[in-house]
Amino acid sequence: MRFLSRRLVMPSDLNYANSLFGGRALEWIDEEAAIYAICQLETNCLVTKHIGEISFESPALQGDIVEFGLATKAVGRTSITVTCLVRNKETKKTICLADDIVFVQVDPQTRQPIAHGKTQEQLIGQTERELRALNLLDT
Repeated sequence: MRFLSRRLVMPSDLNYANSLFGGRALEWIDEEAAIYAICQLETNCLVTKHIGEISFESPALQGDIVEFGLATKAVGRTSITVTCLVRNKETKKTICLADDIVFVQVDPQTRQPIAHGKTQEQLIGQTERELRALNLLDT
């Protein structure tokens, strides 16, 4: 799992108990997962179709930096399924796990699903090339 993004928990992100509001966490997860899927499939014509099980494990408090780990779980003809783990950057404690987030590529005019032409093997190779280009993977 690659941790690709971080956010600072601000006062406007808190619930009545002064911890990160679950709805805000889900908003961030949907956005981060969508960006990840867009980069993987190299298209921005994606829609969120499904978010599976969501498990909240520990709170995030004001001032905490949370980071988002994302991984491709499956690739279909028109879809990509990703997992997102949100954790506290400092303590590495899991804040939330969202599994089976499914995005579907759609035609911009008809909004109907269309094939994206990618396979899981292609995406693995693409990711390895990107990591090598950034000097983040041994050659």
